[in-house]
Amino acid sequence: MEKVNWKVEGMTCSNCALSVNKVLQKQGMHEILVNPISGEVVFETASANGNLEKARKNIELLGYTVKTDDRETVSQPPKKFLSTHMQKFWFCLPFTLLLMLGHMGATLNLHLLHNPLIQLALCLPVFIVGMGYFGKSAVNSLRSGVPNMNVLIALGASAAFIYSLIGLISADPSRIFFETAASIINIVFFGNWLEDLSIEKTQKAIKELTRNEKVMANMIAYDEQHNEHVFPIENTALKVGDLLLIKTGEQVPMDCKILSGEAEVNEAIITGESVPVFKKQNDILIGGSVISNGTVRTYVTATGNETVLNSIVQMMKQAQNQKPPVQKLVDKIAAIFVPVVISIALLTLVVNYFFVHQTFQESLMRAIAVLVISCPCAMGLATPAAIAVGLGRAAKEGILFADTKSMELFRNIKQIVFDKTGTLTNGKFSVTNFKSEIDTEEFKRIVFSLEKMSNHPIAKSIAGLWKVSTPVRWKKVEEIKGVGMKGEDKEGNIYLIGSSKINAAINDEDHHLYVTKNGQIIGWIDIADELRPEAQTVIDFCKKKGIKTILLSGDSIKKTSEVGAQLQIDEVLAEQTPQQKLEKIAQLVREQPTVMVGDGINDAPALASATISISLSKASQLAIQSASVILMDSGLKKLPMAIQLGKHTYGTIKGNLFWAFLYNIIAIPVAAVGLLTPTAGALVMGLSDVVLAANSLWLKWKKVL
Repeated sequence: MEKVNWKVEGMTCSNCALSVNKVLQKQGMHEILVNPISGEVVFETASANGNLEKARKNIELLGYTVKTDDRETVSQPPKKFLSTHMQKFWFCLPFTLLLMLGHMGATLNLHLLHNPLIQLALCLPVFIVGMGYFGKSAVNSLRSGVPNMNVLIALGASAAFIYSLIGLISADPSRIFFETAASIINIVFFGNWLEDLSIEKTQKAIKELTRNEKVMANMIAYDEQHNEHVFPIENTALKVGDLLLIKTGEQVPMDCKILSGEAEVNEAIITGESVPVFKKQNDILIGGSVISNGTVRTYVTATGNETVLNSIVQMMKQAQNQKPPVQKLVDKIAAIFVPVVISIALLTLVVNYFFVHQTFQESLMRAIAVLVISCPCAMGLATPAAIAVGLGRAAKEGILFADTKSMELFRNIKQIVFDKTGTLTNGKFSVTNFKSEIDTEEFKRIVFSLEKMSNHPIAKSIAGLWKVSTPVRWKKVEEIKGVGMKGEDKEGNIYLIGSSKINAAINDEDHHLYVTKNGQIIGWIDIADELRPEAQTVIDFCKKKGIKTILLSGDSIKKTSEVGAQLQIDEVLAEQTPQQKLEKIAQLVREQPTVMVGDGINDAPALASATISISLSKASQLAIQSASVILMDSGLKKLPMAIQLGKHTYGTIKGNLFWAFLYNIIAIPVAAVGLLTPTAGALVMGLSDVVLAANSLWLKWKKVL
């Protein structure tokens, strides 16, 4: 199977997305994801499937523009006149205004504009442009099996135009209302233009990330005499391994590693934190960050799609493409909305004419008003617009939602499980005391040789502190999960380092780590790990929100209880193996929705089994994390913001859906009883989407903490 990524422009709601989805399904595509807000369309197709071009043409027949490659934007010719809603609106506006004046011709003494033939001539350009867009899209959406909103607009405008044409032919001025047909088309173009502007703003966060990608870099090169030369080059031309000079005030052009020099780096684009971070030799610089102070020589480690920034953008786009559970119900309603509205419009015509005894013209006007005031787009925009803004604000705050389902699930969360080491504590350990029964240097050599083979934060810290130049060459070495490290030397001696669980003969828990040789204790090590400064604030936040806190750790009961007591955590579970952690999380999830917060390195199975998994991960590790939510500053302080943003995003979705359903429930009956003209209905319909988009955009500035 081949994965295909397209950009489809012109979609405005999930009804449009359903139409595109249906076309792709008919052409044999699989795993289809369509995002109406960003225009991202991702699907899989068999390599031998020759229907790609046919699918593209059928989507374009719906009135959308398909870009199969971002590079097309460079080579594409300028867009034709009347290719945008804004251009269509301004083109139709003069004709529509003259028709409206003509409608009031007798009052304003504009008899020329009141002439039916003049009105037809003024209406024709508007009607042709309108049907060229709405009519074409309506016909093709009907062919796809998912009628869109343009079916309603095309029917309403066509009914008004044809009925007026009949009135012109039969010389009955009372049947002529060309201004209604023109005003419907023109006002809907205006509404679509406003909608385009609103949707564009919901995508602003992703654009702010991508707009920093093209910058000039100072490339270092050497001539045959080994003289250094520095010359400018666009970062898009860089390759892995290229040498760069980056100075104060300059943006890091691509992901780099420092060869020499030191600098303070602003990584706000990634972490949301504007406080500069100190970087030295061998540290990684993230593309898009800015050198606040200092000069460094670096070499490029990643370019293009492989950079951290691009990984974040791609994960945001993938998250937008996913549908939260609430959207599935909306999609079902949107799929049948247009046929239902057409049925209501026909019923309005029949009831008003035959039972309420209105004139046919008035009955038709009411039926047309029902068609043009109904708005499936409002329902379709409710979820994706809120999700787009919520994801954008989260990214700006240094929070990355890997899936949108988490945003909805946060509303039900009543308990949070915390890992201890590297999560509630900072993960940087120091040796406070140790004792050895053998030579001290040999003891440190053995400990270093074992711990350097482990990825555990404690092991990494000790290996860094006790680094030696002549480590033991193990015949065999392995990590015993939840226990420690085991090594066998060339003479067959077995060494173990870990908690008291490494040897059943060790009954006390006075020390953190023990070292044994062939089952005999040869030393112990005490270590200290400070609590994260924000840990207490986060636990207090959970208590304030009524969320139960649980500490789940593989460390000893004594050490784990000390942390639990210091932070006043509700429940403490210690000496848990990875398997026991997994089983405990599974049990908690069965009881009620549960969040687990970990460092994203250890306890991966337990994290994956939680309702929502939150990883405290460095930005350079983002691309390989599988957590639901990633806090990009490697700290806990963004956890309350992540929880509240999830809840408020879901609240915005609920508010949007309430507005969308309430609008249609009220607007359709109001139009059916003649309280709104078709022109007013078209205006109200256009503004309904703008209200919804504005409510979504409010999430961008809304106080959530």
